[in-house]
Amino acid sequence: MQIIKTDIAIVGSGVGGSAVAHQLAGSGAKILILERGDDLPNELQNSDAEAVFFQSRYKTTEEWVDAKGAAYRPGQYYYVGGHTKFYGTAMFRFRESDFTQAQIDGATSPAWPVSYADLAPYYAAAERLYGVRGAAGVDPTEPPRDAFPHAAIPHEPVIAALSDRLRAQGLHPFAMPSAIDYGPDGTCRRCGTCDAFACRFDAKGDADTRVLRPLLTHPDVRLERNAEVTRLIADGEGKRIVAAEVLRSGEILRVEAQVFVLSAGAINSALILLRSACEAAPDGIANRSDVVGRYLMNHHLTGVMGVKPFTTNTTRFPKTLSSNDFYHGLPDDPDARGNIQMLGKIQGAMIRATYPGTPQFVADWLARHSVDVLAMGEDLPDRESRVRLLDGDRVQVDYRPGGRAAHDRFVRHVRHVLRRAGFPVVLRHSFGIQAPSHQCGTVRMGDDPARSALDAMCRAHDHPNLYVVDAGFFPSSAALNPALTIAAQALRVGAHMRNTRAI
Repeated sequence: MQIIKTDIAIVGSGVGGSAVAHQLAGSGAKILILERGDDLPNELQNSDAEAVFFQSRYKTTEEWVDAKGAAYRPGQYYYVGGHTKFYGTAMFRFRESDFTQAQIDGATSPAWPVSYADLAPYYAAAERLYGVRGAAGVDPTEPPRDAFPHAAIPHEPVIAALSDRLRAQGLHPFAMPSAIDYGPDGTCRRCGTCDAFACRFDAKGDADTRVLRPLLTHPDVRLERNAEVTRLIADGEGKRIVAAEVLRSGEILRVEAQVFVLSAGAINSALILLRSACEAAPDGIANRSDVVGRYLMNHHLTGVMGVKPFTTNTTRFPKTLSSNDFYHGLPDDPDARGNIQMLGKIQGAMIRATYPGTPQFVADWLARHSVDVLAMGEDLPDRESRVRLLDGDRVQVDYRPGGRAAHDRFVRHVRHVLRRAGFPVVLRHSFGIQAPSHQCGTVRMGDDPARSALDAMCRAHDHPNLYVVDAGFFPSSAALNPALTIAAQALRVGAHMRNTRAI
């Protein structure tokens, strides 16, 4: 068996792992990033909706099973840069209230062991790192902050008109914070395929383009592609992690390091910890509290399509508008709450991939005449919502969303808002766990080792040299896109590791 030795081994090259590496580069430590996928090929199919949605060209071919044992192919994408290669560029800061305990529809959204003030400087650093564009001072829920690094992306005419109609209803629409290389000197071409597509022009602010490529010019940073970490190995006492077992091209490797940073995504990080069960940790590494794999959340995500039969929507990049007017609830229903933001422009192939019986001409007509909005609600943590390992290393995702009724009431209100904005037909579609783009909560952090796996610095309570830095650490999901919060906490963790000489 080949043995590779390094100072820091980082599992996963997405937003969390890359941010930790960014902070530690130049510290004198040798850093090895282990990515189970390869570089995403730059090809015409990157922007072909038929290839991306109908053929699922880039989605993993592995199968998971749901709570009833039915197999499905999850929306997981294993490439350098992780899911950010396909994300919609939304880079929101969580609101101050998201870090405190709240009651929603009779269930608890727990407090975090960190506050907004703790993350604020790292939010700013993450926005600079990713080149986030936006406009401060418009959203009434916005936490204290300085100006964005770059000016907001301007609305195209249809979105500008929608913004005006929302203001006419007394709402406060604002420029959606977005990580795109836009402007006179930028590479963005407003090609019409951004959200859920890979960018052929490197204009998207993803972990690969913005963080990893500059990092890999550093002599102490190395990226090992096609290297899937299957389990972690603890010492005889079960305290320190001494190695990772890696599968590469059919060969088993052993990677030994002083510090391990797990950032494989909430579901896969939990699976790695569960697979790592040993005599000293029979329920899995970092799982003395029995929370690993539990409290799986994914946001309530509902697409709301406003249709104008006699108006064609020619917008190429619609993700420039958002509203948080109902983030803390409706006036008469404080539990019905969430964020409203634009979806990427829907195409006919996307509709047919979801509803295969739809005739092509109907799907294409709907796509041409719609404005597409995402209503996002907080998914409340449930201990029985979990990922398990079954016999034969099969993966089961027993997802139990929390707060669904409150979200449905919020969606009904969003549909009324769109009707008042001039859309006579408003359709809806709910996205489920089969596309776990906002997966979180499976390796939660907290102050009590009996009820959490990680401390406030994402270090395992049970293992002083193991950190988990992806959305698995979230105690609650909030109701905003997770990427910037993962990046901010990862930068904070990396700075802590560097300052305390944890390496």
